[in-house]
Amino acid sequence: MDRLRSMRVFLKIVEQGSFARAAQMLDLSNAAVTRHVAELEKHLGTRLLNRSTRQLSLTETGQAYLERVRQILTDIDDADAIASSLSTKANGTLRLYAHLSFGQFQLPQLLPLYAQRYPEVSLDVTLSDRTVDLVEEGFDVGMFNNLQKFDATMIVRQLGVAKVSLYASPDYIKRHGAPETPADLSNHACLNFAYEHLRHHWSIEGPEGEVRVPITSKMVSNNGDLLSNCALAGMGVVLRPSFALGDALKSGRLVPVLPDHRASLLTVMMVYPSRRLLSATVRSFVDFMIEQFPQPEIDPWLGK
Repeated sequence: MDRLRSMRVFLKIVEQGSFARAAQMLDLSNAAVTRHVAELEKHLGTRLLNRSTRQLSLTETGQAYLERVRQILTDIDDADAIASSLSTKANGTLRLYAHLSFGQFQLPQLLPLYAQRYPEVSLDVTLSDRTVDLVEEGFDVGMFNNLQKFDATMIVRQLGVAKVSLYASPDYIKRHGAPETPADLSNHACLNFAYEHLRHHWSIEGPEGEVRVPITSKMVSNNGDLLSNCALAGMGVVLRPSFALGDALKSGRLVPVLPDHRASLLTVMMVYPSRRLLSATVRSFVDFMIEQFPQPEIDPWLGK
């Protein structure tokens, strides 16, 4: 039995005061309308309607049931209307997750533009470098680098490829000179992520190929912002992705070291659950980000 359908038939009978008129309004046969009520009464184990050839009236139970049915069907119709609205118009709350450096340095430029275009959307943004499950934790969209693996059920779209390169402040270069070859890095103070494989050696790729250079870590940290700020203060040479240094590079407060070399490439990706029907809110953000990064195979952050 389709109980919701039977409830709608029951409500229409009461509103029309007639089985025949309800059948006509619902485009059903008289027998089908009668069957819906009979199945509903059998399911409930009680009579809802008193009917005769001339008169139709609610039983006491039918009257109480009618009030609840009317509210239930109203709530369902409201829920359908809300869902339909959400599927066609961007509104409500959009929950975003982003890796820390990308979020701190790129989202402040992007989110105001998005918010201006979609004023009815509220943003709930989480920045972290931990591994997350977007679905389990209720995020709509995530922005990650290629160090994280994703479930096959997720949609993964590349936003851009960042160069992870060497930078230092002009003051540091003035005091210590600029390294001319990767091997020269062994004589410089290096500011380093606290990963074991980076503490004592950097793999640098350039025209001569890839070389593994022994280094001295003047400081290690798990926080890239601290490393960047110490590089800005002239403490040493830092290894950072281009998207994390836009303003510092543009202003000249940090300059490339060994500009023909890089340590690696870091792919920045937008990830969202694979659903046949995305809400208009999620779709609006996905489309917005694709618009902002029209050439995802190149580094869009250099020189910014």
